[in-house]
Formats: sequence, C-alpha cells, structure tokens
Amino acid sequence: MEYNNLPKVAYFSMEYGLDTCMRTYAGGLGILAGDYIKGAKDYNFPIIPIGIKWKQGYTDQMIDENGKPYDTYHNYEYDFLEDTGVKVTVNIRKRDVVCKVWKVDKFGNVPLYLLDTDIPENEDKWITGQLYGWFKEERIAQEMVLGIGGIKALRALGMDVDVYHFNEGHAVFAALELIREKMERGLSFEDALNETRKQVVFTTHTPIIEGNESHTLDSLMYMGANNGLSLEQMVKLGGDPFNMTVASLRTSRISNAVAKLHEVTANKMWKHIEDKSNIIGITNAIHIPTWVDDNMIDAAKGNGDLWECHMKNKKELIDFVYERNGVKLDADVLLIGFSRRAAPYKRSNFIFSDVNVIEPLLKNKKLKMVYSGKAHPLDDTGKKIIENIVSISKKYPDSVVFLENYDMTIGKMLTRGSDVWLNNPRRPKEASGTSGMKAAMNGVLNLSTLDGWWPEACNHGVNGWQFGNGFESENEQELDKNDITALYEVLLNEVIPTYYNNRAKWVDMMKNSILSTMEYFSVKRMLQEYFEKMYIS
Repeated sequence: MEYNNLPKVAYFSMEYGLDTCMRTYAGGLGILAGDYIKGAKDYNFPIIPIGIKWKQGYTDQMIDENGKPYDTYHNYEYDFLEDTGVKVTVNIRKRDVVCKVWKVDKFGNVPLYLLDTDIPENEDKWITGQLYGWFKEERIAQEMVLGIGGIKALRALGMDVDVYHFNEGHAVFAALELIREKMERGLSFEDALNETRKQVVFTTHTPIIEGNESHTLDSLMYMGANNGLSLEQMVKLGGDPFNMTVASLRTSRISNAVAKLHEVTANKMWKHIEDKSNIIGITNAIHIPTWVDDNMIDAAKGNGDLWECHMKNKKELIDFVYERNGVKLDADVLLIGFSRRAAPYKRSNFIFSDVNVIEPLLKNKKLKMVYSGKAHPLDDTGKKIIENIVSISKKYPDSVVFLENYDMTIGKMLTRGSDVWLNNPRRPKEASGTSGMKAAMNGVLNLSTLDGWWPEACNHGVNGWQFGNGFESENEQELDKNDITALYEVLLNEVIPTYYNNRAKWVDMMKNSILSTMEYFSVKRMLQEYFEKMYIS
C-alpha cells in the first residue's frame, strides 16, 4: 500500500484510552480509539482525532463493606495538556456554550484534540463533566459538543480534512453540522446530505438493538441538536425516535462492523433500514507496544524461554493482586483471568453456574480466578453480577479474587499474567473483544465461545480453545445450558489436564497463540484496512 497522498481523516470518538492516568475512557470503545491513534503515530497515518476533555471521566467504581459496588467521581487535572488557544461556540438549549480546545500527544499518539466546557465563560460548565454519566439531556449536550463542536474546532484549527470517521453513533451530530455548512452555502437539504455522505464513514460496535442510543425528537429539538434542520429532515435521517446509529448509517458513504461475525450480525440487525450505507467487516486490533510483553514475542520466535517469561509475568500479577487485595495466589496453580464490562450478555459469573462442578476445583487448588470489571453507573443488573462475584470471592478467599475499579493497569496485568483468558458472551452479542487479542499475544490461552474476534483466530487445542460450537438461540436458557455444559467439558477434559500433565503441549500452544495472532490482530493491519476499504473513495 502506498502511503503517499493519503486522505486526511478526522476521527471522532466519545472516549480515548491512552493511559490509566488519563480518565477519558470507559471500556473497549475507548481502548480501541486509543490504540488506533497510537498506531497512526507509529505508522505515520494522517489521522486527526477529536474527543472530549472529561473533568471526572468515567466512574471510579469501588466495593463497599457489604460487597456492593458504588460509584465515586473525582475531578482530574492534567498538566500535560497543551492549550491550542482555540475556542468554539455550540448553541445548546438556546444558550451559547464555549468549548476550549486542548491538545495531547504525550502517550505515543498523534495529536488528540479535546473539547472542554469547564471554563469561566459558561453557565453549563459541567457538560464535559462525566463520561456516560447523568441522563438524556446531558448526554445530548455532550454529543453536540463532540459532533458540532468538533467540526467547528477543526475549522478553527485550520485542519484540512478529507474524511470524517465516526467511532460509534455518538458523533453523528457532526454530520448535521456538515449538512448545515453546505446548506448555508446555498445547497438544498438533499444535496447537502448527498455531499456529506461522500465525506463520512462510520464504525458500529454494539450488536444489541437496545444498546444503540436513541432520543425523542422533542428532546433533540429542545436542545438544539437538530442544528437548524426541520423535524421532517431529522426523521428522514434518524427516524422517530431519532436513532444515532440509524442516522450514522444514513449520513455515511460506508460503514463497518468490527469483526467478521459482527458484520453478519450488524447487517441482520439493520437490514430494514432504508438508504443506509453498506456495512463491511474490519476486525479490530491492538497496539502491541502498549499491551504485549516484547519478551514473550521474542521467546515465541525462539529467542528465549517462553515458560520462564510467562512465569515472570504471572508472578508480577500475583504480587499485584497481593498488593491490591491481600490475597497471595499460588504460582503453580492454573490461573484464569476475566476482566471486562459487567454487561449481562458477557455472563461474567457464568463459570460458577454449577457449584457441584466448580467448588471442588476451587477447594482442591486446581484453579484460581482473578476478576475485574465495572458496571455502567445506571446498570443495576450489571452491579448485581459484580456483587455476586464479590460474594463468591468471600466464600473462596484463597481461590477467587475481584479487583475493584477496573482500569488499563488491571487489564494489562491480567492479560499478561493469567494462564487462561476466559470469555463467555452469548453469541453473537460480542462485537469484537480486544482483551482476548492482548491475552493471545502474551501467550495467555483463550478459552472462549465462538464470538467476536475468536472465530477468526481459534484453532482449537492448538492456540487456545472454543466451547459452545457457535450455538445460537433466542432462548437464553437454552443457550446458557448448551454453553455451560460445553465450558465444563473443555475445562475439565482439556484445559486442566493439559496444564498439569502436559507442560510441553501447553508451552507449544502458547507459542502458537502468539505467532498466529501477532500480525493479523495488530493495529497496523487494521489501519491499512480502514484506508484501503473506507477512507480512499
């Protein structure tokens, strides 16, 4: 691929996970965006990322004395941000809100531009307060800052942009601002929409209808999010109620899902939407220098002792757990890691479904488990899942650990130091699952349903294991019954015996895990595909 004269891409994302110290991310969406802009720096791709400077960021979620998660928020200040001197104005609730633009390029990323309303000029200082916090009005205001404010910031910064990439539907108000600009120059709504479509590409992540954000048209018109468009024009773009994903599909020239299976799922989900862009598949990937131990890759290539390198990482994780929770795990016992959002479809506590199967393993020191994850502040079901895992950790304090306040540091420790990476979403509800890629490249063997990225990578018994055989069912009870039987069968008959009785095979699988994933699931391949399939028209 020629890297000369590539189109310049403005990349809009609600969150960016660059480093634990910068609380501008919630989960996988932000981690992906952070890896994407680090890869752009490494390989010199012309990406201009736009986001929000969150004052408090996502929730700090702790566990109280009764084992229940609770949310806390703190003001964070970043002395490494560079003042661009640029301010732009977005009209929200019939009031002008001034957005200051900061720049950050401290973490090996291309310069990231963040909009901030926490400045003296504003009554509405707290719009950029909490990532995914509060309720509908604040969310709409935040998305207006990202989308409308983001376009205005690019103009004020003098940035020459060829393509606008929306990472999820949060950014779709940017399309409305592009349409408004064209209509102001004399184009009709239809012509402005058609011209905007030529400039916009869109990534959809959420394979659950309910997870795709929508707003009542009344609320959007009241907030001013329609940006001068009529009610009828808004309905034409996003329907009634106004669905952010639908509007993104209708204002883009091409869209992508984030794995091959997710491509099938997304096309099925949105097949009824007229005038939408085509949805292709571009599988997510990771920024290897951020997440992967170089020594593991070197050893897998024959330049070191792979097991010795892994045990070093495992002991670092064990020390980390001891420092955080006061539990000293045994390095000789099989250690399963699990850290991700506590969304119900991910079934975080799934392995504990049958106490008669799992309890002997925990009591007989055949198995140790380290968990981490956060529930959305308003997700009571997710919090109940965490509460359940914490109660299990109290019942088996030497075998099950829950690390509170999941962040990039915990994720990095677990994807490097575990022996096995457990992933058991209900297929096909996992869009991608990049934590499994991080684990795989660190020689941590995946044990997963055939969902997200894993169908593209899995070679059962060679570089990891699958369970469930890709079974799908609308009946959750039927699906769960199928998958738990399969999980226990693979765990008891393949994973545990291999770990304790066939170290040579285990190490060989670790090597295969690293070598089979390190190129295809690297951010370089993902960026190349975005340019070849999405950005170059």
